[in-house]
Amino acid sequence: MNLYEGMFLLDNQVVRADWKSAKNLVADLVKKNGGEVSTIRRWDERRLAYAIRGRRRGTYYLTYFKAAPEAITAIRHDFELEERVLRYLVLRVETLPETEVELAKAELVEGYTVPPPPSDDEPLPVEEPVAVVEEAPAEIVEEVPSEAGTEA
Repeated sequence: MNLYEGMFLLDNQVVRADWKSAKNLVADLVKKNGGEVSTIRRWDERRLAYAIRGRRRGTYYLTYFKAAPEAITAIRHDFELEERVLRYLVLRVETLPETEVELAKAELVEGYTVPPPPSDDEPLPVEEPVAVVEEAPAEIVEEVPSEAGTEA
């Protein structure tokens, strides 16, 4: 089994509703495919450069896990199908950083809470599609020039 680092961008509304279940979502998808989670923690909440599925903010979760190389394809597939995961990145790493274990333990403290959301945390409004109406081309009328200089 190899060691992998996964960075997962989750829908901020899901994290706000219950950050522990969002954390478990990532862990469960890794475990479902035979992976073994070493550490998992909330990394940061950020404003996105562009809206993803109508969201302007997202919460990143950083996890280190062990999995067989052939399981990574199934893990990636499950994260692609999960609607609450906006984006993800999985990399193979050699060692688990020592600081990661300490940082992950900090979230296990009894009184740990997620900071309040900033004011720009609301999803973008969904625009209703406007029906395109094709207009018939206007009828072209040719004017015949009158002959002013001719008398009969």
